[in-house]
Amino acid sequence: MSGKKITFGSKPTKPAPSADAWVESRSVEEEVFPAEKMKRLTIDIPESLHKSIKSACALRGTKIADEVRELLYDKYGKA
Repeated sequence: MSGKKITFGSKPTKPAPSADAWVESRSVEEEVFPAEKMKRLTIDIPESLHKSIKSACALRGTKIADEVRELLYDKYGKA
């Protein structure tokens, strides 16, 4: 080994935003949904169903979250 010293910069002082802050800062592109605070929903689905949804969304150029949000809105509407 050589006696060469390597220095690293200081640690970043800005804390990373929380996941909740990131979700709340996003804007919903669909006009169907009123501008309101967003909440996260996590569900487990079979891998085959996920692949089907992901493929269909890719072909349409849409996001899975937007499509699921629309389906839930159609089923449950405004509270």
